[in-house]
Amino acid sequence: MLENEDIQHILLTRTPALTGRYEFLSFRNAAGGRAWLSAIREKAQSAAEVMASVEKDKRWVTVAFTWNGLRALGADEGSLATFPEEFKQGMVARAEMLGDTGEYHPDNWVGGLASPDLHAIAILFARDAAERDRCQIEHDKLVAQCQGVEVLSTLDLEATPPFEYAHDHFGYRDRLSQPVIEGTGEVPTPGTGAPLKPGEFILGYPDEDGPPSNLPQPEILSRNGSYMAYRRLQEHVGRFRDFLREHGKTHEEQELIAAKLMGRWRSGAPLTLAPEKDDPALGADLQRNNDFNYKEMDPHGYAVPLGSHMRRMNPRDTAANINRRRMIRRGATYGPHLPEETPEDGVERGIAAFVICASLIRQFEFAQNVWANDRNFHELGNERDPIIGAQDGTLEYKIPKRPIRKKIAGLPAFTTVRGGAYFFLPGIKALRYLATLDDVH
Repeated sequence: MLENEDIQHILLTRTPALTGRYEFLSFRNAAGGRAWLSAIREKAQSAAEVMASVEKDKRWVTVAFTWNGLRALGADEGSLATFPEEFKQGMVARAEMLGDTGEYHPDNWVGGLASPDLHAIAILFARDAAERDRCQIEHDKLVAQCQGVEVLSTLDLEATPPFEYAHDHFGYRDRLSQPVIEGTGEVPTPGTGAPLKPGEFILGYPDEDGPPSNLPQPEILSRNGSYMAYRRLQEHVGRFRDFLREHGKTHEEQELIAAKLMGRWRSGAPLTLAPEKDDPALGADLQRNNDFNYKEMDPHGYAVPLGSHMRRMNPRDTAANINRRRMIRRGATYGPHLPEETPEDGVERGIAAFVICASLIRQFEFAQNVWANDRNFHELGNERDPIIGAQDGTLEYKIPKRPIRKKIAGLPAFTTVRGGAYFFLPGIKALRYLATLDDVH
């Protein structure tokens, strides 16, 4: 049984938020950090609470910490040493392996995200801007009362119109392919795969390989926790639209190019099931829009190119050990919507997302290193993920077609990493444990 009352809600639930805010914090002294946590943990809801009250609530709060943040709160060295090496090192130290080089390098990140003084994140999702503003005023008051607690930076989140369904600034429908966790009671939609063992995402439970092992200590700290890889990706919308116009003469051709990059039409309809033209009804139908595989339905990539974003980030039946690579994604868009006929305005917009998993190295880092950035993925030779891969203008993108495939040389970067970090997402009891560390010692 999952202990829903002890799991922070972001792990198991989605909220009907249209806006939100991330606040990145630093603790100059442990007592101030624990005072802040003592207050904020009262606002952090469990999965059980949100499941029971999501219809009437207006805001939802999550709290997580870097390894340096756990140390800043006063966790002892023996406990800190039991965390995995990649979490201890942090995302900045793993930059080269993650593909964060050149323009993507942490030296170019914003908001203090590359600083060792980044200790915590407070994640607010809110129903509307008025509620977000109210929460911001409350949090500002709390920070002012806690000695040595500083806000390094903030990021306001905004859903992009139209609001009927979640999508990014490029217009691609989002939230289509998420794993289901055994014990949640959720029924997988066709094509999603069988529910996965909870330990793939939540610490302290069996995973697909067996009983839990090598958990951070003490158990009260790790149980019902998880890890989050935060990525802030700027989306170059004007550049993306220019690219589509350059390679497609008509609107239909441009939409097909966009679909070939992603693996789905922007409506969400998968190319495996709608290879020639968009089918918005299919894209919106959760009982149909994931019901496909690659090995039998599209082995050579004539529908979904072998290097497309969707095929890389979830290779389905064409990858070994896929059940040990799945990840939960949460997050939102930031920055203003750029209307379709409006030229690039120089304002930053993008996606600020969390990849949640029990093992950063086996799940997130593998996906970044092998799936997104391996040039020879599926023996493609000189490609990276066309949406999130590290593009430097020297790579290509191949669209299989009979009798002649289309090869696009010099693929531009449609996204740029603007920041990132590794966070530990404690359970509710662990938040209380961390807030009272001085009493414990």
